[in-house]
Amino acid sequence: MASLFDPMQARRLHPYPLFRRRPLLRHLLACVFAGGLWTLALPATATEPIPGHSLESIRTWVLEHNPELRAMDFETQAAEARILPAGALPDPMASVGFRGLDPDKPWRTVGAEREVNYALRQRFPLWGKRGLARTSASQDAIAAGLDRIATARDLLSDAEAAYARYWHADQAVAVLDRRIALLRQVEEMAGVRYALGRAAQQDAIRAQVEQTSLQRERIERIATKQEAAAMLNAVLGRRSDAPLATPDEAPRLVVHSASLTEALDDANAHPAVRSQQARAEAARTNVVLQRRNRFPDITLGVGAMQYGNGIESTELMLEVEIPFQQRARRERERESRLLEDAALARRDATLRAVEERGASAWSQWTSARERRALVENTLMPQADATWQSALASYQVGEVDFGTLLEALNEWQGADLARVDALRDELLGAAAVRAIEGDIR
Repeated sequence: MASLFDPMQARRLHPYPLFRRRPLLRHLLACVFAGGLWTLALPATATEPIPGHSLESIRTWVLEHNPELRAMDFETQAAEARILPAGALPDPMASVGFRGLDPDKPWRTVGAEREVNYALRQRFPLWGKRGLARTSASQDAIAAGLDRIATARDLLSDAEAAYARYWHADQAVAVLDRRIALLRQVEEMAGVRYALGRAAQQDAIRAQVEQTSLQRERIERIATKQEAAAMLNAVLGRRSDAPLATPDEAPRLVVHSASLTEALDDANAHPAVRSQQARAEAARTNVVLQRRNRFPDITLGVGAMQYGNGIESTELMLEVEIPFQQRARRERERESRLLEDAALARRDATLRAVEERGASAWSQWTSARERRALVENTLMPQADATWQSALASYQVGEVDFGTLLEALNEWQGADLARVDALRDELLGAAAVRAIEGDIR
């Protein structure tokens, strides 16, 4: 008798062997695996683009993703939600009373019938108190909205300044790379002249020393760039090590005011000043409300008395508050007047702070703009001409290597000075734009 493990018997028991099913099973597993990978890849492809390639991408990211602005949006909505309840009537009071209860058995009545009293009372604030409370809440909501606008201006200004520093650090590294490349060419030139016996070996060594110094400065500039990237990510509300795109071009920040006087003319319209003005108006409204509290409110009520299963009688009630605590009311009125004075003083302080910021930013912007124009129009052409003359003279042996190296440093140093001046100009322009209100 054949064994169960005999190959022929196995084929008769299994006319379709398992190894013939493996290609179909492998194909099914491959499809499932590919589908899983595609599902995992969908969130990665749906992610938002990385900011940093342009200044507009930075502005858009700040307005849409900054957590501080989101929090202030919720606070503004919460302030608006307080307007309606501020002028609403108080909730009515309902009461039920039982009479004729047995002292020994309170759950039973003495007689055969139970007497029950029902009452409903509603308090009515008079003398326009509800309207004043609603007006005060509306002014507080306006102040919250203006605070959000002022914060958006400041955050956009900080983002523009951080982006300018980020761009500047990248440009400074590029300038240093060009200087290092030129020094290598100068080193090769000095080596050729040394091989021909027309220059000393010290020239090539000095070029190498200068390259090492620039490499050290390049490391510092890269660290500055990383710090600027971390600051920019902080303003954007992202992780400090989140990736940023490389800037496509130099940022452009346009200042619309023609003079400092024109820039400060709209200081009263700054949202921070208007916010404090709205709070002062809310405090003034609260002063009037506290004075109106001298006059009493009334409470109206209706009631019914049930005896047995029927209504025996009804009643109508009128209650009037007695303004007895006059000293407490006077102190509340005094508090409201002091809060109004404090709000007005804070508005003046905010206005002076805005004007000081505007004057400082205007001075920084104008001085940096003049410095950049001087470097671009005068210093750089002069330094370039000096470098070209020194290079031609060195090639024919009319000047020494130190003169050539000094001309190279002046030429590339002027380029770096131009980038530094442009950075300062952008920082000043960002601060001026925050005063002007250009947040687009």
